[in-house]
Amino acid sequence: MVIITEDQEPESPKTRGNKKTPKKPTLNPNSKPSKPTSNQNPNSQTQNPFAFWFYFTLSISLITFLFSSFSSLSSQDPKSWFLSLPNSLRQHYSNGRIIKVQTSPNQSPIEVFVSENGQFSSSENVVVVHGLGLSSYSYIEIIRLLGSKGVHVTALDLPGNGFSDKSRVEIEEGTNWVLGRFKEVYSLIQEKGLFWAFDQMVETGELPYEEIKSRVLVKKSVKVIELESEEMGRVLGQVIETIGLAPVHLVLHDSAFVMAASWISENSRFIRSVTLVDTGLKPALPLWVLKIPVVSEVVLRFPFVYARLINLCCSKGIGLSELEAHRVLLKGWDARRAVVGIGKKLNYSFNIEEWGGLDGIKDMPMQVLWCNGWSDEWNKEGRRIAKALPGAKFVTHSGGRWPQENAAGELAENVAQFVSSLPQTVRQVEEEPIPEHIQRMFDEAKDTDHHHHSHGHGHGHGHAAHGHDHAHAHAVGFMDAYGLGHTWGS
Repeated sequence: MVIITEDQEPESPKTRGNKKTPKKPTLNPNSKPSKPTSNQNPNSQTQNPFAFWFYFTLSISLITFLFSSFSSLSSQDPKSWFLSLPNSLRQHYSNGRIIKVQTSPNQSPIEVFVSENGQFSSSENVVVVHGLGLSSYSYIEIIRLLGSKGVHVTALDLPGNGFSDKSRVEIEEGTNWVLGRFKEVYSLIQEKGLFWAFDQMVETGELPYEEIKSRVLVKKSVKVIELESEEMGRVLGQVIETIGLAPVHLVLHDSAFVMAASWISENSRFIRSVTLVDTGLKPALPLWVLKIPVVSEVVLRFPFVYARLINLCCSKGIGLSELEAHRVLLKGWDARRAVVGIGKKLNYSFNIEEWGGLDGIKDMPMQVLWCNGWSDEWNKEGRRIAKALPGAKFVTHSGGRWPQENAAGELAENVAQFVSSLPQTVRQVEEEPIPEHIQRMFDEAKDTDHHHHSHGHGHGHGHAAHGHDHAHAHAVGFMDAYGLGHTWGS
């Protein structure tokens, strides 16, 4: 019998490699039976990197946009800033004038903006000085009302505020170290050009050694104005002297009292009276808000945020147009940094009791105008200040700590009544010497007239004397017509 068997064909290497051997499951006695899981999407691993880079790019773009928009507040040049002002501010600027003052011989002069109203021939001159964060525009209504009451009113923008200078050129000594001198030479090459020294040598035959030396040893830099209280007082004194206002009735609001107190005590002979309007050791505007970069940019960038800040800290009755004018001036070219710098140098340890007892101060007429509805603490502060000043008159008003907007009529009326209650200012004419070239013309005319009439006649002497009197009368008229004499207070 034949038995037929089938032999298995040997596996080829190709099929042997493709064949997978099943793995035997390993049993773990401690393991728990796993639950069936759904099939994961194979594309989920490739989507996460794209989502991360998308959100990362979006966040960086948003941060860059915010910083670029905020930096535009401080990088705006003065011309474009002025053209962007409201018409009321530009009109206010056109009605004023600029006065240059000098606070230090080693520094450039400071341009101070001044606004005036009323007849200059008035016997009473009132000078209004604002606090930090304000300007002469804030008192435009008070200036107008006082001018209509027969007094001459002057309001100035302190340096760093309003339309006055916020920065100036300061001269410093150059660096002595080698790297600093190379830096100065490099900046000179950038300004003049690489072959500037060679061109000067060809034209003049010598190197511009003196200019290079002065550039390296003397450095000019533009810095934000940060004046101390004593320097602010000198600015006020120079403005009064330049215009010829003394003696004056001072109206000091907010932090202006701390800045001008030292100058008043040293120049009390030029002051007729002092009116303090809601003055304190600290300004009503919280300067810490302006110190923080991001917070200050948000406050000055958005009008409703700035309006909310002023309503909480300064006044609740200021109109939207006035608030916008304050905000625009404060966010202007270097204004915020100047206000913060000046605020750091205020004399917060000022003792009003000691100041009120100084010679020349204790007999000076004073009044204190204070808001009666802000807070109990603020009312107590006003009465404390009035008590520290001997003979000071204490009067309340219905405005806030910035009352110049919504209580302008009350303030103007109180100031006018206080000024009119004092003896009228008597201004004496101070004769100035005649200029040398004009005096020489008068002497020549007198000699010619004397030579013409002195011929031995009997009436010659009398006629010559008449000519002399006639010439002297013309000299006085010439001085008055061309403003060679000026008034000064006694």
